Amino acid sequence: MDDLLTSPLHDRHTALGATLGEFGGWSMPISYPDGTVAEHTAVREAVGIFDVSHLGKLAITGPGAAEFVNGCFTADLGKIGPGHAQYTLCCTDSGGVVDDIIVYLVGPDEVLAVPNAANAARVAAMLRAATPDGITITDQHRDLAVLAVQGPLSGALFSTMFKGFEAVSGLDYMAFTDAGAVRVCRTGYTGERGYELLLPAASAPGIWDGLLAGAESLGGRPCGLAARDTLRTEMGYPLHGQDLSVDISPVQAGSGWAVGWSKPQFWGRDALVAEKEAGPARRLRGLKATGRGIPRAGMDVLVDGQRVGVTTSGTFSPTLKAGIALALIDTASGVGLDDTVTVDVRGRALECTVVKPPFVTSHVR
Repeated sequence: MDDLLTSPLHDRHTALGATLGEFGGWSMPISYPDGTVAEHTAVREAVGIFDVSHLGKLAITGPGAAEFVNGCFTADLGKIGPGHAQYTLCCTDSGGVVDDIIVYLVGPDEVLAVPNAANAARVAAMLRAATPDGITITDQHRDLAVLAVQGPLSGALFSTMFKGFEAVSGLDYMAFTDAGAVRVCRTGYTGERGYELLLPAASAPGIWDGLLAGAESLGGRPCGLAARDTLRTEMGYPLHGQDLSVDISPVQAGSGWAVGWSKPQFWGRDALVAEKEAGPARRLRGLKATGRGIPRAGMDVLVDGQRVGVTTSGTFSPTLKAGIALALIDTASGVGLDDTVTVDVRGRALECTVVKPPFVTSHVR
């Protein structure tokens, strides 16, 4: 743990009694003393505050920066305007996913890309290798902190706690605004109405303190990465390295909606178009346990004792009070929605129903 990078809020987390763990080369809060279920419930019913400062931050600037990024990543930046963010993918030539990324379109000459911590260096290297003259890639990983304010009362928190943030509660989904040195975007990874704040690292402790005090007055609390995982799994949001990877394409993972199929150029385009036209050999599906048990990643999915797939993510759903999972199912198996499969949970067969995520209703808008 001594060799890991630390958030500018590290001292705040230790003072709150957080359980810390390694995540993408960083020491980050996994949970706080009241536990993951309490944190998960706070986000679904009130508001939770997450420190996600381990996320990468890459500023791409220079004449035609947006056009350059649009020729690299999958989604079509031409479909949004300045002041909006977009979910996109960085792919290999063979169509595998190096990372999933949120990009902030500031203007034609400036884009901010936010990759996952573990993949930020590789994404930056790929961009730099392709960068034309005049475009600069600046790593702001340690300069900026990222806070996520998630839950149905997140707008109320901003309205009551920060006089300069009243307009933030009216932002459209995936829109952002700059309030002084703080960039606030209507994004998140929980399925609830929420915001993500990018701010100078030096300002993070004071803003964290204010947000946390306001959240607690509304029945909210600080939340760690364990709750972030249960929340995103309930929504069927993919986690890179499990549900998306260099071996799991967006076509297989059901992320084709994040691909600008009509664009003439992006990394991996030819391979992805070919896979889409041929049909993938496997597809990501949701599994909801009908019996007692919790599926975890890497477990075999069976029909009549024959392996038809593998789980990629799995957890206990605090909202449904049941085990849920995401799984890659072989298309040749003929397994479809509402079918029953079993998951081999350490030698015990757990019956599950195949469903289409999300497992719970989204309230992001």
